[in-house]
This record gives sequence, C-alpha cells and structure tokens, in this order.
Amino acid sequence: MSEANAVLPSMRVSYEAGALDESSLADTWHEQLQRWFDEAVQADVVEPNAMVLATADADGIPSSRTVLCKGFDERGVVFFTNYTSAKSHDLQSTRVAAATFPWLSLQRQVNVRGTVDKVTPAETAEYWQVRPRGSQLGAWASPQSRVVASRAALESSLQGIERRFADAEKVPVPPHWGGWRIRPDVVEFWQGRRDRLHDRLRFRRTNDLWVVERLAP
Repeated sequence: MSEANAVLPSMRVSYEAGALDESSLADTWHEQLQRWFDEAVQADVVEPNAMVLATADADGIPSSRTVLCKGFDERGVVFFTNYTSAKSHDLQSTRVAAATFPWLSLQRQVNVRGTVDKVTPAETAEYWQVRPRGSQLGAWASPQSRVVASRAALESSLQGIERRFADAEKVPVPPHWGGWRIRPDVVEFWQGRRDRLHDRLRFRRTNDLWVVERLAP
C-alpha cells in the first residue's frame, strides 16, 4: 500500500462551520439556492457556479462531469453545451439529470434532481452574446466528446473556424449548441455538522406543491 493510501482511512474534517434548520430555510428552493449561492460568491468560493452533472445513457450507464450553471429561477437550473456531446445524448435518451453544487469550503452542497428540457433558442442566443469570442469559436471548432487524432488536429480545426469568421463582427450560434434546463422534482440542501450528524433539508415536489423534509445524514 502506498503512503498516500495508508493515510486515507484517517483523513477527515470535523464540519463545524454552520447549521441549517427549518426555521432559517427560505420559502422556496430557488430562493434558498440564491441565498447560498450569494454567500458562496461572498466567501470567494472558486467557481461557485460549478456543478457536477450526472446523467445516464439509455442502458443505465452513468456519467458525471463538472459544468457551469448559467442561470436558475423557479423553472430550474440551466447550463449550456454541445447538443451532440455525450451528456446531451444521455439527456435526449432519458430526459433526467442530477447536479450537485460542491461548496466544500463552506461545508455545504446542494443537489438538484429532475427532468430536463432544452431552453428556447432565444435564451440560448441571449447567453451566447455574453460569451467571449474565443469560447464562441471553440464551440464551433470542437466535436465535443468525439475522438480526435491529436491536439494539433483540434487546434487546426479552431484555426479554420477563426478564418471562417474572421470578417464577422458577431459569431453566430452553432446549430448544434444550446442550453438545457433541469426542472427539479427534488432539491436537497446539505450542511456539514460535527460527528457526521449533517443537516439535510429537502424540497420535494408532490403534484403542484412542494414539501420540506429533513433527512437522516
């Protein structure tokens, strides 16, 4: 056993940064998410809008990766990607996803689970306009999730796209690119506590109503 593996069983942190109780919870999941997100920004959490997105393919094989949340409101949580990517193929097959905001420095996490829909073309266009030009060009150049021959081949593709749009003041949205919205049925707020007796409060949709439940850690 390596020295690193030998110390793994004893590696732990005592979570004592805060607590979460029903009386302090916002009235809705999206208001509570906004509250915690604002606190993550104020605490200088690195990329506070980063979330781990979990999907599964038609055979139930799971995948996860980190993406950036680009919006949330009462309708759900939004991110953008290539519609031909592996994650999009999963979402088109199953129409469900889960995402976790891992705010480790605050000893908090938020988990969102629900069905997915593509955002409207207007929403995609609105976000596309605020993307850096380099990111726009990259979205055209990258055949996301496909095997590429080399880094040089990828850079050559980007150079070709740069030439294609060299005279364009604005780069158009690729037809294969856009947003997904997770429409949650469950949103869980997790606050680490001492002795692993963590606080877990869950908003769960029942028909058109939301209920709040406390889960055992």
